[in-house]
Amino acid sequence: MTTATKTAYEAMFLISQSEAVDFAGVIQHITDCLTRHGGELISMKKWDERRLAYEIDKQRRGVYLLAYFSCDGTEVTAIERDLNLSERVMRHMFIRADHLSEDQMKAIDAREELAVEAKLRAERAAEAASRDGSVTLGRKEEPEAATEADTADAAPEGDAEAKVEAPAEEANAEAAPEA
Repeated sequence: MTTATKTAYEAMFLISQSEAVDFAGVIQHITDCLTRHGGELISMKKWDERRLAYEIDKQRRGVYLLAYFSCDGTEVTAIERDLNLSERVMRHMFIRADHLSEDQMKAIDAREELAVEAKLRAERAAEAASRDGSVTLGRKEEPEAATEADTADAAPEGDAEAKVEAPAEEANAEAAPEA
């Protein structure tokens, strides 16, 4: 039996703006994909948030996450398969990280900052949802109740009937001379 040696990898993940609303969930999803196949996350940080060169899945902007992890080289294809099937990650890219030591990878770690940003994004999303609370699907707004000023300005019922009948009398008067 051969023992598998773990190799260090650098990974770049592209997340859509719509998925970045649940930033903590996306980070957890990526971590789960890596650890499910024996990977060990060394560090992760937000690299950038920018406009994409071309539209991907009807998205024009994206958030890039940079991660360093170690795993058995034979498990990389299983991790890539999971990420290809994932609807939360638009694109990903792995390369071997032979150019960095483990201490250098750990120095890049910014998971605490990611947690803070995830909390801020969740608060902004909740605030936006509360502001947009007036938009409801499938429910009609109830008409406003009439005030006393509105009812005072309205004509008495008898006058309203006279106004309705008057056009009918005018139509009969016009029709009579023609006949």
